[in-house]
Order: sequence, then C-alpha cells, then structure tokens
Amino acid sequence: MTVRHRERHRLDHIGWLRAAVLGANDGIVSTASLILGVAAANATHGSIMVAGIAGLVAGAMSMAAGEYVSVCSQADSEKAALDLERRELETDSPGEHRELTAIYISRGLDPVLARQVAEQLMVHDALGAHARDELGITDTLSARPVQAAFASAASFAFGAAMPLLAAALVPGPGLIAMVSGSSLMFLAILGGLAAKVGGASAALGALRVTFWGALAMMLTAAVGILFGAVA
Repeated sequence: MTVRHRERHRLDHIGWLRAAVLGANDGIVSTASLILGVAAANATHGSIMVAGIAGLVAGAMSMAAGEYVSVCSQADSEKAALDLERRELETDSPGEHRELTAIYISRGLDPVLARQVAEQLMVHDALGAHARDELGITDTLSARPVQAAFASAASFAFGAAMPLLAAALVPGPGLIAMVSGSSLMFLAILGGLAAKVGGASAALGALRVTFWGALAMMLTAAVGILFGAVA
C-alpha cells in the first residue's frame, strides 16, 4: 500500500496571516487607546462610546482606503510589467527564450534540459512562463485591490469591536481596568496564535504585541489625564 507523503509548510499562510493579524492588532490597540484616553479625561460613558465607535469606523475605512491604494499601485506595476513582457515576446522571441533558459540554468537545471523546458513552456504559455519565473507574478499572488481592502477593513473592525464591547459592558468606574485588561488579553491571544500558526514561539509572539499594546494604551491614557486636568 502506497502512502502519500504530504509536506505541511506554513509559508503559504504568511501573507493572509500577516494582513489579518496587523488589521486586528491595529483595531484593538487604536480603539482601546482611544477609549482609555477619553475615559482618562473624565468624559461621560456616552462620549466614550461615541469616540470608540467613531474610531472603529474611521480606522476600518482608513485601513480599507490605504490597502486599496497600495494594492492598486501594485496591480498597476504588474500590468505595466506584463505589457512590457508581452511586447518583448512579440519583438524578440528568441531573446526571451534565452532569458528564460538562463533563469532555469541559474536554478540548477542542465543547460540542455533548461532549453527544453523553456521551449515547451513558451509553446504552452509564453507570457505566463515569463510572468511566473521572471517577474514573480502568479494568479495566487497577484494584486487584488478590492479583496485586500475588504479584508483589511474587516480585520480592523473585528479587533476594534473587542475593546468597544468591553467598554459597553462596564459603564462605571471599572471601565478603564476592564478595557485595558481585556484588550491586553486579546492582544496576547492574537499574538500567540499568529506566532504558533507561523511556526514561531507563541509566548514570544504574545509578549511582543502585549508590550507594544500596553505602551500605546499607557501613553494615550496619559494624554487624556493631562488634557483632562488642564480642561
């Protein structure tokens, strides 16, 4: 009986994992910090909630807009590179064949085999072969601005909802302790989970995000205390 060997690598998770973690992390840190800053300035519970909700909406839209513009720029660059490659294939097919052959030789193929592989791939899909092996553009990794924008906004909103829910559940004097404590717990879980899925140390991942989240919250709360006292 033949047993299929399937290697399980974590590198294919890196792209979406990084984007999701960054978005959720930003949502937790920025919204919790905003809530703590307003609360430290002795604002009413209503004002705190309005500030938190406004921070969630503004942050999610900012993430979406920034990601959309960034990925659109990437898509434009990919399109320009593919257009140039298409023209080069039309005007200098032998030269492009030699270029692809050289790429395969540099990756360890025998020169004769490299020429055969290049020839067969160019017969099948010349532009696709050059896009993949020369430019590094594939269907899996190609830029998708709309999907990237929605994913960034959703991950930010998910993270921001956590401290906002904590603030809604505790309207009294315990709000600051509840928001800061729960947000740090969420950050630790998120950082540890992301590190574990990526194959790194869960404890170290949790420690990193918790430290920077705590620092951001403390500084924002200090601003709220300072300006609340001045007002």
